[in-house]
Amino acid sequence: MRQSSPEVHTFFDEATNAACHIVKDPASNAVAIIDSILDFDAAAGSTETTHADKLIDEITRNDWQVAWILETHVHADHLSAAPYLAEKLGGKIAIGANITAVQKVFGKIFNAGTEFEMDGSQFDRLFANGDVFDIGNLNVTVMHTPGHTPACVTYVIGDAAFIGDTLFMPDFGTARADFPGGSATNLYASIQRILKLPEETRLFLCHDYKTKTRETFCWQTTVAEQKAKNVHVGGSKSEKEFVDFRTKRDAQLAMPKLIIPSIQVNMNAGNMPARDMDGDVYLKVPITNYKAR
Repeated sequence: MRQSSPEVHTFFDEATNAACHIVKDPASNAVAIIDSILDFDAAAGSTETTHADKLIDEITRNDWQVAWILETHVHADHLSAAPYLAEKLGGKIAIGANITAVQKVFGKIFNAGTEFEMDGSQFDRLFANGDVFDIGNLNVTVMHTPGHTPACVTYVIGDAAFIGDTLFMPDFGTARADFPGGSATNLYASIQRILKLPEETRLFLCHDYKTKTRETFCWQTTVAEQKAKNVHVGGSKSEKEFVDFRTKRDAQLAMPKLIIPSIQVNMNAGNMPARDMDGDVYLKVPITNYKAR
């Protein structure tokens, strides 16, 4: 019997304002992990697995079986722990098929070299819009929701949808759309697709930020709440209103603090670049507007 309401267990990381979700089939021990987090100290150039280990403890304690390790997109503000989790727990690592567009753009920006494949082959599965797969008895439908990045997808699982960086909590609005390949117009269209889901659909976010009127972190809302109250798109705001606002707003935003390491690692399915001849790992920092003397 197919299930329509997944159990969701969320682990929030205040350091990156990111939410990782374990999605469980109520009728079996099958689970998927969505948008995992690897702790990264940029100043020290070091990683830790503290956050990922919390997921491992929860999953092993309950004897759950990981079917999938899913990414909603290539994150620019935290590193994925997908390879570490797959090694410890199993599961296939998957992302939207348009990851190849991200790899082609950022592969050049980071001078990734000919050894870096730009065909998405680092992942176990690439999902196209409309693809369907299972987590135990749960059906999952993939919805291509570009705008924040060209490769963003939403995973619709029964009465829940995992929407990555499209909508934030209603009092915070929407995700930026100014990264290479991003588009405010596409983001608006993607949001409208999400808002056409049944109004009671639970929407699980990838990030949350406190506001002047809210002192607690949240990562779950509904389609109805977003349609009525979202400060950027609620109340039937037009595409033009949204695109004009989003474009002006994005021009004022600084780059995410971890964008340099995050993109390089996440477009490679969470893997660090290959070790050099001495066994060391390096990330690259492109320098812009440099004028040699």
